[in-house]
Amino acid sequence: MQQAPIGIFDSGYGGLTVMQEIVKKLPEYDYIYLGDNARSPYGTRSYEIVYQYTLEAVKKLADLGCKLIVLACNTASAKALRTIQQNDLPKMQKDLRVLGVIRPTTEIIGNYSNTNHIGVFATNGTVDSNSYPIEIEKFFPDVKVFQQACPLWVSLIENNEYKNEGSDFFIKKNIEDLMLQSNKIDTVLLGCTHYPLLLNKIKKYLDPSVNIISQGEIVANSLVNYLSRHSEIEQLCSKNKSRTFYTTDSPENFDLNASNFYNEKIRSNHLEY
Repeated sequence: MQQAPIGIFDSGYGGLTVMQEIVKKLPEYDYIYLGDNARSPYGTRSYEIVYQYTLEAVKKLADLGCKLIVLACNTASAKALRTIQQNDLPKMQKDLRVLGVIRPTTEIIGNYSNTNHIGVFATNGTVDSNSYPIEIEKFFPDVKVFQQACPLWVSLIENNEYKNEGSDFFIKKNIEDLMLQSNKIDTVLLGCTHYPLLLNKIKKYLDPSVNIISQGEIVANSLVNYLSRHSEIEQLCSKNKSRTFYTTDSPENFDLNASNFYNEKIRSNHLEY
């Protein structure tokens, strides 16, 4: 039985915030991270393009030996995951599994709210897909979901402009626009894996009584649970504590910025599809 690393994919750097939490929970496993930085961000792209790009990444990670792949990207999870699971995986390796970040989040997000009014900050693509309201309703039918697209947040983060005072205008405006939708919102979800880097600035403009939920720990806990329930998949995952990083853009640029998301220095490799 050939064992292989767990694959983690994101359109850019954001998935590193998820990978960091996964590694904390499951440090003994091997991991391959793939960031499609050359074509990031995905949030403003069409369903067809996001699906195409995500499928290419899944195939590349499968070629690298991964049997279990986590789409640590909300836009990819919203626009591509279901089609890949239903249409593409049956034609690929029979033991290949692809998971996303939306389902684990929506299974528990309602537990954080006392008012049943939840806000979601996300990319245009995730908001347009309506994935969060649809999925949350399945688990918490009494919860009302209010979404706010934040079209510039990922670009500010990816270009390392988010710490500058100029970014405050856009962050403050998007927060105000969300809270104007309902004065009962007591929980907000950072529905993009990049957004934890904005946590301090979000706290600056959001009422301190509002819960702010990031996805990294939620997804990590969900993966622990998944592996415990699927021993046939767990047995395919290698355990040598290796970490390999790939980017479709410049490794030098990736390594320079990755520490903002992963909290340690890494050395990546360039990968072409």
